[in-house]
Amino acid sequence: MAWPALAIVILDQISKFAVAHSLKLYETVPVITGFFNLVHTRNRGMAFGLMNRPGIGLGFFVLLAASIGAIAVLLFWFLKLKKDEKLMTLGLSVVLGGALGNLIDRIFYREVIDFIDIYYGKYHWPAFNIADSAITTGTLLIAICLLFKRSPAM
Repeated sequence: MAWPALAIVILDQISKFAVAHSLKLYETVPVITGFFNLVHTRNRGMAFGLMNRPGIGLGFFVLLAASIGAIAVLLFWFLKLKKDEKLMTLGLSVVLGGALGNLIDRIFYREVIDFIDIYYGKYHWPAFNIADSAITTGTLLIAICLLFKRSPAM
């Protein structure tokens, strides 16, 4: 079930292209006042802006290598699944799509384009994108599968 990964990569890249070509860097467009904005930001680091520093340094190459390594592990795990593990397959495919979407940005732009700004009052969650949402959702599906996995009868 590789189609979810492909769909996420396509949606992620189309949305990032649209934001990058229609909003100036740091421009904000309110969507739902008091809760949700579109904002054009860039992140050279990882989740929550950790390691987000100007320029290309060692951190960039560490994140690039970690991304490629994670994708390799996901592919290996994905290929080892049995046909009846549909929810786990979906979770891995969704995470894989998100990881590939952000990897494409790192390779071509040397940073990840973020644009979803969720907030309440003056408290903003760090900006994110469709790939980040997919990684979070897929990880939740994987966790559910692992937590509720039935043990073989003895």
